[in-house]
Amino acid sequence: MSQKNETAVLALALLLTVGIVGGGVWWFTGSGAKIGNTIIPGSEPANNPSLQDRISFGDKTLTPGALSAAKKEGVQAIAAKSYDKAIANFTDSLKLNRNDPEALIFLNNARIGSSKSYTIVASVPVGTDPNAALEILRGIAQAQHEINTSGGVKGVLLRVGIANDDDNPEIVKQIASSLVSNSEILGVIGPNTSDSTLAAGTIYTSGQLVAISPTSTSVKISNFSRYVFRTVPSDFMAARSLANYMVRTLQKKNAVVFFNSQSNYSQSLKSEFVSSVSLEGGQVSSEFDLSKADFSAAKSVEQATKQGAEVLMLAANTETLDKALQVIQINQKKLTLLAGDDVYTSKTLEIGREQAVGMVVAVPWHIDGDPKSNFPQKSRQLWGGDVSWRSALSYDATVALITALKRNPTRFGVQQALASSDFSATGASGTIRFLASGDRNAPVQLVKIVPGSRSRTGYDFEPVR
Repeated sequence: MSQKNETAVLALALLLTVGIVGGGVWWFTGSGAKIGNTIIPGSEPANNPSLQDRISFGDKTLTPGALSAAKKEGVQAIAAKSYDKAIANFTDSLKLNRNDPEALIFLNNARIGSSKSYTIVASVPVGTDPNAALEILRGIAQAQHEINTSGGVKGVLLRVGIANDDDNPEIVKQIASSLVSNSEILGVIGPNTSDSTLAAGTIYTSGQLVAISPTSTSVKISNFSRYVFRTVPSDFMAARSLANYMVRTLQKKNAVVFFNSQSNYSQSLKSEFVSSVSLEGGQVSSEFDLSKADFSAAKSVEQATKQGAEVLMLAANTETLDKALQVIQINQKKLTLLAGDDVYTSKTLEIGREQAVGMVVAVPWHIDGDPKSNFPQKSRQLWGGDVSWRSALSYDATVALITALKRNPTRFGVQQALASSDFSATGASGTIRFLASGDRNAPVQLVKIVPGSRSRTGYDFEPVR
């Protein structure tokens, strides 16, 4: 995934007061904008918190925004080791704000208290992309809650820490070093972006600590390390699905690609798409770099049209989404639109509107993608609404670690279990198995933008059947 931009995320929340989550949408109400029902204005974390202040098991809150009195008292109670009080406080906090994953994680940690536990940590960009961080934490919190309320990992409960890495490769490496040095930590969920996962991966490898990213899609992560896994399909899978759809279903063979040369994710998706289209017998006639200072959506679309392009492929990342949306507007539905998962946002629905109708996006998971799955119902019961693909794939990453801990609750044992040819677990998105490369052998879901009411923008993403 691409590195996120705090200003853009917060501005979007304030502007739209909606947040897309995997085909469903949280509708935020009340005084002031919210992200995942966490109010933005108020007590925000310091710009440069110390490493100690970036990691919490419940003794401090990391998510931005004003705290309810109950949550504030719960944090103080855990810090004071007053676990019964913390349980009561976090229970009250969740009654006020049921879709706060941090509060649910801290509640489950408080229930463990000082008892023996198995410990994992989520490395997420709380400070720079709180929306994505909360989506990831919802999946982790749900998996922790389910295993702990059913008796734990062979009787031992699961403790979850949260580390705010800001999606900053340097901070990610510092956090990785800190987690490696704590022998109690048996696994990590994250990091979020491909750049961050590549930066931290060498440290996790040297410390023999497994990290499972639910959101990093760059092909560079394949075969990167025996200790780095991921539950999200790689860009190779997304690109192949889009190329196949373009040539075989749409019967179109000439495309141009818009990408960000400064993003590992965007570069990866672009390169894989170019290769996949060629293998399907088509061609990519031009590539347009959205990160260039002189980029012009109008001139690019005009050039693409002159070259006989039939398809515009948007391999934009978050930083270049606004420019991609300009391309959608300029195109006026003349050329067919395809896109990668960073275009899968409420902002695309809100800004793209009618001009985006018909665009097909490759995503790792959609809540309506598998009618047989019971995960959507369970997650709706817990959170009071639909969850995103980040939540589903983070749930899967946590389930994978839990399954590995059942086999052998040591760092080496967890790695051996995940890498074993007979490893298997059932997650939100189906069976979880890993290839020798650390990749998950799973398909992507194609979704299409259609008129609809669920997102409250007038448009929705729905699975392509």
